[in-house]
Amino acid sequence: MPVTREGHAVAWPGRPTATIKGWQVRIPLVKRCAEPPTVIGRAVDADARPRPTEIVVITTTDLTKVYRSRGREVTALAGVDLHVRPGEVYGVVGTSGAGKSTLIRCVNMLERPTSGTVSVDGVELTALSGGENRAGRELREARRRIGMVFQHFNLLASRTVQQNVELPLEIIGLDRTQRRRKAAELLDLVGLGDKARSYPNQLSGGQKQRVGIARALAGDPKVLLSDEATSALDPETTRSILKLLRDLNQQLGLTVLLITHEMDVIKSVCDSAALMRGGRVVESGELADLLAKPGSELARELFPLSEFGTGHAGTTVLEITFQGDTSAQPFVSQLARTYQIDINILGAAVETISGRMVGRMRVELAGSHQDNVVPIGYLREQGLQVDVLGAVNGVVA
Repeated sequence: MPVTREGHAVAWPGRPTATIKGWQVRIPLVKRCAEPPTVIGRAVDADARPRPTEIVVITTTDLTKVYRSRGREVTALAGVDLHVRPGEVYGVVGTSGAGKSTLIRCVNMLERPTSGTVSVDGVELTALSGGENRAGRELREARRRIGMVFQHFNLLASRTVQQNVELPLEIIGLDRTQRRRKAAELLDLVGLGDKARSYPNQLSGGQKQRVGIARALAGDPKVLLSDEATSALDPETTRSILKLLRDLNQQLGLTVLLITHEMDVIKSVCDSAALMRGGRVVESGELADLLAKPGSELARELFPLSEFGTGHAGTTVLEITFQGDTSAQPFVSQLARTYQIDINILGAAVETISGRMVGRMRVELAGSHQDNVVPIGYLREQGLQVDVLGAVNGVVA
């Protein structure tokens, strides 16, 4: 069997192996054989091994965008790597100025990056000709597979709802009959079939955004980009638009990349997420994995427990994350009965994320960390993620 060159241990049928100082070696079968042990790779835990190569539909590699004005340089993106898989809803979250809008505009080449690459649906867009003001033919063709939903709707006030949806079909030369039929289907899909002859100024904010979504779907895209599509809407309308995006994702198999500054948006519809700060991605991954990751900043943002108490001197404070089947376990009462200890619940939050029940709880145990090693181990054996916090400042120990 060939030995991997990536430094990972591989199985060797019929030959025993051992781990020596972090390296896995193949031991000779004959006791007196002169053959020395052969190093076959650094031993790693199964969970730490890289996953098999996954298909991705959106990829950015070392993406950088620098704006130059009057002799000054402003770096909006600084080496961003992003990998979005087919059929998932991927959210990019961050505060104002983090680089989110620049990133999504680089993905569809409305902004040409200073360096790095962007690939969508197997096409490297950065290799196609055309500048920011005028795209080449190949880039225009590639963009048809990408729909874009804008924050401020960008509807033409002089056109009816149906005519706004027909606009991209008109640009690509579809005849009137086909345009009307396609626009009617899309308006029915977004729940506005009865508003086809209305004008934008006769619609609510949520209805305008639904028109924008229908227009973005006119070219039958494989990817839908959403640039703060709900930030100008009230909470109830926001929930309806997010539900529509999730429904479209499931019905049409769309891959959705959305940017937002609201954690509630991430919790409501996203499968995976990335946290941006200062033009960089500081953390990313599937939500379920992030919630199970010790010390995850995104997990803490999704479940802020800062308003709860941080415990008292001489105690151990734990943050417990539970999801899936573990959310139904009475682990607090079981822990108290098993070890006959008092548990002070400082606070808790439960949410439904990506269709799964997920919760976090902050509890206080009497005694030091060393005194509570066994109870902490018991909780982890139940499949719970347990972070040990300092009693004063809430920092992971």
